[in-house]
Amino acid sequence: MCEIGRAVKREVRRGGFSVLRNLCGYGAGRTIHEEPNVPNFADPAARERLTAGLVITIEPTIAAGSGSNRLPKDGWTIRTPDGSLAAHYEHTVVITKGQPVLLTAA
Repeated sequence: MCEIGRAVKREVRRGGFSVLRNLCGYGAGRTIHEEPNVPNFADPAARERLTAGLVITIEPTIAAGSGSNRLPKDGWTIRTPDGSLAAHYEHTVVITKGQPVLLTAA
């Protein structure tokens, strides 16, 4: 998972943006938001291995400003403290013994 996060952050920074570090992807199985967490930066604590049959989401939230954010009183809407624009992207991927399968391909 650490390598996925490293690749996401590298691409985001290449575009001049930041990832919101406290938001991440996750495993998807019988329910959503299952383990493992899929960080959007190189997190050495993310040591889970990709195994055939695992379904994960890779979903960075990208900000034009800093990578910090706050959660207002409504408990849902995330805002950047500097007022910069942000966007959320999500792809769901099935890990296979061969090439991964992108379920959210256009």
